Formats: sequence, structure tokens, C-alpha cells
Amino acid sequence: MSPSRAPAPLLAALSDGVEVFDLGRQYAVGMPQSPNHPAYWHALPRRHGDMVRSDGGSAANDIISMGTHVGTHIDALSHVSHDGKLHGGLDAEDALTGGRYEQLGAHTIAPMVCRGVLLDVPAALGTPNGCEAGYEITRADLEATVEKQGTRPEEGDVVLVRSGWGRLFAEGAPYVGGASGVPGVGEDGARWIAEHKVRAAGADTIAFERLAPGAGHAVLPAHRVLLVESGIYIIEAMDLEELAEAGHHEFLFMLSPLALYGATGSPARPLAVVSRG
Repeated sequence: MSPSRAPAPLLAALSDGVEVFDLGRQYAVGMPQSPNHPAYWHALPRRHGDMVRSDGGSAANDIISMGTHVGTHIDALSHVSHDGKLHGGLDAEDALTGGRYEQLGAHTIAPMVCRGVLLDVPAALGTPNGCEAGYEITRADLEATVEKQGTRPEEGDVVLVRSGWGRLFAEGAPYVGGASGVPGVGEDGARWIAEHKVRAAGADTIAFERLAPGAGHAVLPAHRVLLVESGIYIIEAMDLEELAEAGHHEFLFMLSPLALYGATGSPARPLAVVSRG
């Protein structure tokens, strides 16, 4: 078999032997998001028929504008500071060069191909409708989930925490949870995650961590623990429902952010790959 044809059987085997779960949300105008970031917008500056070539061909094209923390996205380590310091003790003011974070920007996040672990907290706690609004997912909750599932995060993994709140994404404002609050990992829970030395932590909410009713993004201690103190990336607004329903708690995780130079985050489309067997 020639070298050029050799990959075909391998690709066929992979196609037949694995199932891919898309953990990213569809980007659409009006989708729910944190009010702290510029909304997603899409328009067609050129439509079919605006210009027709001599052979009858025509093309349409797009323009989009959005914040880098809108929709499913990953936070770079430059996203959050505490007492004026970024991860590694880097002075946040000094780190900004020409309006960009050269050292800890989104362009420094390497593509991820690693073990992923889903911690299905509602399933472990016996709350099939998901965690309640404003519920804090504690260290004890995470440990109980690990014990029930038998899947403990290890160094270099990506751990995904399902609260069940993602089922509200299509409803818009209830998902944002301004008045009701949003369930998520608390400070001590974030320390539990950091102790496992994972590469990234994700969740099915817009802020990853617990938002108290009516408080919005007033304080974000889990962001401090993970991004600033531990150098662990945060992935937000994930779709974890289908993966959880299928009962997959361990899988190959894949994510590649856009190499946005100096940005504090990037849109992303994470995938979970499992064997059909």
C-alpha cells in the first residue's frame, strides 16, 4: 500500500469505532451570556446577488463581533487578577503591553488532547432536575461524585462539573440567573479541583462558579483560586447534558482555542470522544 493511501483504513476504523460529543454551544444572536461582556453579533455585509460574476457565480460573506467570554469559551490566565497580580505573581499593569497580554494571553493556551472526567454532581446527589439556583457545589459534593462514579481526576486532566443548569440555556434570562442565582463550584470546591493539578476545569454555566441570588458577578473566588493561584484554565457555558445522559464519565477530551494574540479568552468548541464499545 502506498504511503498516500495508508491513512484511509485508520480513518475508517476511527470513524466506525468512536462517538463524538459536541460540548460547545451554538453561537447565535441573542444567546444568553454574562452582562459583563460584549454580545455576539452576526451580519452579512455581502449577500448573494449583490455582486454577480460574469459566469453567474455569486458569494456571500460575514462579519461577526463578540466578546471573547461569550458562548462556550476558555479563560486565559490573563483574564483575572487579584490584588494587582496575575498568575505567577505577574504585575497586571506591567503585563499589559500595547493593549495586549503577551505572556498570559489566549495565544499561549496550547491545544488540549487529554483525559477528560465528567463529574455529574446532580446524579451523585440524587437531584435529577439539577442543582438548585444559587447552590454551592462543595468539596464534599465533588468527593461524593468521585466516589459514586469511580472516576477521580488526575494531574493533567480536564475536569468538567455538571450542575444541570445547562438545561436552561435555551430559555435565555433564566440561564443567566441574575435574580435567582446560579449553581456552581464554591471556593473550597475550587481548591479541591486545584489539588488534583488538572489542566482545565469546565462547567455548564456562564461563570463556572456559584453565583449568589441577586449578587451577579460581585465576587468570583473560584476564578481566583483556579486562574490566579493555580494556573488552571476555566471553560464556561458548556453543553454537558448529552454526555451525562449517555453515562460517560471518562473520555478523550479535545479543545483548541483560537490563537488570539494577547486576548483574555477565546471561543472554543470542546469535544468528548468515547469508544463505541
